[in-house]
Amino acid sequence: MNALLAITRRQLFARTATGIGGVALASLLNRSLFAADSGGVAGGTHFAPKAKRVIYLFQHGGPSQLDLFDHKPGLRALHGKELPESVRGTQRLTGMTSGQKSLPVTSSIFNFAQHGKSGAWVSELMPHTADVVDDLCFIRSMHTEAINHDPAVTFLQTGHQQPGRPSLGAWASYGLGSENANLPGFVVLISRGSAARPADPLYARLWGAAFLPSNHQGVSFRSSGDPVLYLSNPPGLDAAARREQLDAIAALNRKQLERQLDPEIETRIAQYEMAYRMQTSVPELTSLRDESAATLDAYGPQARVPGTFAANCLLARRLAERGTRFIQLYHRGWDQHYNLPSDLRLQSQDVDQPCAALIRDLKQRGLLDDTLVIWGGEFGRTTYSQGKLEATNYGRDHHGRCFTMWLAGGGVRGGTLYGETDDFCYNVARNPVHVHDLNATLLHLMGIDHTRLTFKFQGRYFRLTDVHGEVVKGILA
Repeated sequence: MNALLAITRRQLFARTATGIGGVALASLLNRSLFAADSGGVAGGTHFAPKAKRVIYLFQHGGPSQLDLFDHKPGLRALHGKELPESVRGTQRLTGMTSGQKSLPVTSSIFNFAQHGKSGAWVSELMPHTADVVDDLCFIRSMHTEAINHDPAVTFLQTGHQQPGRPSLGAWASYGLGSENANLPGFVVLISRGSAARPADPLYARLWGAAFLPSNHQGVSFRSSGDPVLYLSNPPGLDAAARREQLDAIAALNRKQLERQLDPEIETRIAQYEMAYRMQTSVPELTSLRDESAATLDAYGPQARVPGTFAANCLLARRLAERGTRFIQLYHRGWDQHYNLPSDLRLQSQDVDQPCAALIRDLKQRGLLDDTLVIWGGEFGRTTYSQGKLEATNYGRDHHGRCFTMWLAGGGVRGGTLYGETDDFCYNVARNPVHVHDLNATLLHLMGIDHTRLTFKFQGRYFRLTDVHGEVVKGILA
């Protein structure tokens, strides 16, 4: 009975919408006949965008804002004393510190100094970043409800703590498409930090499309072998044979599309064609032979090592100048529950010089003005020590009530210090920025009204910011 109903439904659509399948196919085969040839299907921008592309430098694990960008010299006098209950309030703690008998205030072991015209305080761990602070906008008042890694990362990347929603990059691809027909509109690059940390999982759903058309999911590049799986033809299959094979598969898919009018079939055809074009475009992209020694040196010694954060930053710039809409970098290793002074130093060395080099590189190529760069993790770290507080060693637990992120380019006002935390760096004191506010602002900079970029699924219109979110106008240029 179910099969009969399905056939009847298909026949109904086929008879009442004759020709739609052909029109859909024509839009793939002759894209010049259609206005939306970028692949975006949500109508393009709602207003003039400031950012044409995004490079998201995601620091997985939760960098310590107290030890990097949110200077609290007053904590030195309170070092080792109990955190007042009035400061903590009713906040729930993770299972890693909820049973601690003492929560001792822990000031940073690192020195801070002010830099640039903005006077931004930056830790000694980030000397290269300190040199470009006047291009950066520091948001020191970020906050989130999530206190564990997976829900916190999922929340920041998809707007919901539970899996099943499209990622920010997928939303951007869905709304805007790509500027390069030969490369994906959304690319993911993953690196592992130098700190000896257990690798927290990064699930593919973090760059997935969920219920959006599947061609908007991120394409993850690998650091060894083919950058994308099965990019090379197997032995015995040349380019002409591959083309003939794809043409035969496309013909079968076209017949199925005409019968069923399933949009995922259209997506499948488009993705096969994209994969064929990537066989030429991706090897050219990932080869650094045309990069000067000066450029490679600017990104640091690891820039020549595939899969490192430095190499991925350089690859991100190459993707940006070729029109990829959304480039997501994940750098693991920031979960410093113990040995923070030594491990945070290693992590900072991984990212400090490449990040500053990326800002300068984009700027000198005229790309920074319309490229939005984002740096930050899923939450911050506690002002109290996790476990035993020692003279030269400590750890910090997860902390969602306040943390720091920085943005650059793409319509953001450089040299801006936005928001403040209290004297304990435990609560937001001024200009709070919620996860939904951040995502609303990112979409705004891309020319998208976050309340209007929606997709109907299971009877409800979904959006990245759910039912919340306000554009943070104080950081806009």
